Amino acid sequence: MNPEDAPHRSVQHPPASATARRALLRGLAGTATLGGLALAAAPASAAPRATASRHTSPRGTAPRPATADQALRELAAGNRRWRTNCERHPDETPTVRTSLTAGQHPFAVVLGCIDSRVPPELVFDQGLGDLMTVRSAGEVLDEAVLGSVAYGVLELGIPLVMVLGHQSCGAVKAAVQADRSGERLPAHIQYLADQISPAIDRTKDGDARVDSTIDANIRAVRSRLAAEPDLAAKISAGELAVVGARYELTTQLVHPIA
Repeated sequence: MNPEDAPHRSVQHPPASATARRALLRGLAGTATLGGLALAAAPASAAPRATASRHTSPRGTAPRPATADQALRELAAGNRRWRTNCERHPDETPTVRTSLTAGQHPFAVVLGCIDSRVPPELVFDQGLGDLMTVRSAGEVLDEAVLGSVAYGVLELGIPLVMVLGHQSCGAVKAAVQADRSGERLPAHIQYLADQISPAIDRTKDGDARVDSTIDANIRAVRSRLAAEPDLAAKISAGELAVVGARYELTTQLVHPIA
């Protein structure tokens, strides 16, 4: 077995802090791996420390990721299985379904786009109880999305938040086109464009502008999440990492966006 595919399935979560505090995030550094590449933590991200508490995995003997590094390795291994057509479809058995009625211990929050071609559980070859997925067009943040991410981190002790953008994002393309034409988009779709607009890379044209804006939007969303006071406190304490990544439709590869 390739070491990248080794399972990491025992949960080891720190208790959620009851007090929100603003953290001064200076000089924090950490690395993890994603798809075989070194993933440098964002300035406001750090590799979480392991803690003493443990939870039973739905898989029984298979350990679950307990830190952001372990979670990233598990996601990278799952994406490798996905893109090489070696999916395991884990954690879908009747035994797992029954065990999950007593509670959940997902090891990562994935904030992704609503695009039907990029379901996180499939592209990372994960199953029931493994990921807490939050999805909005273009990974746009609002109070509901922020609250959902915070719930996973603060209430469930999840050590990793991944902002997952993707190639050919329709929400980003719509925002770029509206910015270029000056036309208003229908109803609530304009709200999405307004949120993505600050990330538009106007140094490029055509498809290159859309592609560059996809990456810039991932970075912007990641930075905003990492600056949220409650999440920033977890990062400062070494209990959380917030990272950015991108899924390529043409290759099925998930790779880091630094």
